[in-house]
Amino acid sequence: MIEGRLVRLRALSAEDLDAHFRWRNDPEVVHWATGDNPYFGPVSREAMATFHEARLRDNPSSELTFTVEDLADGRAIGMADYRDLDPFAGRATVGITIGERDRWGGGYGTEALSLLVGHLFGACRLHRVELDTWSGNERAMRAFRRVGFVEEGRRRASVRVGDAWYDSVEFGLLREEWAAGR
Repeated sequence: MIEGRLVRLRALSAEDLDAHFRWRNDPEVVHWATGDNPYFGPVSREAMATFHEARLRDNPSSELTFTVEDLADGRAIGMADYRDLDPFAGRATVGITIGERDRWGGGYGTEALSLLVGHLFGACRLHRVELDTWSGNERAMRAFRRVGFVEEGRRRASVRVGDAWYDSVEFGLLREEWAAGR
């Protein structure tokens, strides 16, 4: 477990399936997490159970999904993950979703992301962590910047949300930037 002031990151468990299923089928969560990407949701319970079962067997040397748990009440409120971990290049890609809407805007996602990044730079000794979002998700971009991520580029008009096109915004954070910001 990795613990902060508001949240802890803990190992994904079989009991988390119901919450993850609910988040993947909440249109507002899907909207903000992925820009309405239909591959994220909606999803059947059977498909989610298969996906969830596979995540329970993740190999931490390359990828891992954590449950974000509220310290105040022990409730699962989201998920955080890393993937594409390359120890030779010293980098990984991360993602964060706070699925419980009543926890949006309270610093839970920012802290969960910060805990995950600290783990990757510390325990995994990475040099670089990266992530992306779509340009309409201002709340996510503010959280990324608060953690220390720097916007590195955009793929213009590459994310379709409804009938509109948004940029995919790429962010990166280097170990020395992380250390300087602590």
